[in-house]
Amino acid sequence: MKSIAVVNQKGGVGKSTTAAALAGGLCLCGRRVLAVDLDAQGNLSHTMRAQPRPGKSILEVLLGTLPASEAVQATAMGDLLPASKGLSGADAFLSETGKEYRLREALQGLSGAYDYCIIDSPPALGIATVNALTGADMAIVPAQADIYSLQGVEQLAATVETVRRYCNPGLKVDGILLTRYSPRSVLSREVRELMGQLAQRLGTRVYQSAIREAIAVKEAQISRENLFTYAPGSNVAKDYQAFLQEALGISWEG
Repeated sequence: MKSIAVVNQKGGVGKSTTAAALAGGLCLCGRRVLAVDLDAQGNLSHTMRAQPRPGKSILEVLLGTLPASEAVQATAMGDLLPASKGLSGADAFLSETGKEYRLREALQGLSGAYDYCIIDSPPALGIATVNALTGADMAIVPAQADIYSLQGVEQLAATVETVRRYCNPGLKVDGILLTRYSPRSVLSREVRELMGQLAQRLGTRVYQSAIREAIAVKEAQISRENLFTYAPGSNVAKDYQAFLQEALGISWEG
């Protein structure tokens, strides 16, 4: 099972949207997918139509009070370990030695059942994000095409290096994915160039694929539907299809 953390401590950059697109696209392409929602806001869980099941979320799995297999929910976009609002206090709850490895240990028992695990991390550099990076084989960094996102990626780089040093030396930052991108905008093109320079310093790349702004994303989220089945001919669906091919070598079959 290849585990992919979708991570950026800055909110509003399309992180949960990208996690949902990865899960939904891989599922449509016939891959066995497990999504993990570590964000207390639960946007990925909402999109994937998670059902309320008190005491059966990723929080209980991280606390060690529930096996991961008992928290998994089956959805049309793949299986899901849903979020809990209690994740907002994860830094206080998870204080024991080895807290960084809770997710990795929980996923080990499920690895044979899935081809991919997509981990949606919270927009913060706390213990949940560290667990996401420790449990992942690779990280994908969505970043909006603006200056503030550049600063956010620079801050994330320090956390990635710490995780590599102490928890997960094999962690690979596969690339930076530009979101809400306007190819006609001078600012977007300038940010792409600056992001490329930052990516070189991080030993990674900016994906050639970029995700354009589109109302179809918000409509699919409101409808709680897979973007690829809700708006299959939209520019944003085509952008994410190209991204799946570039990042994971997945030829579109949806």
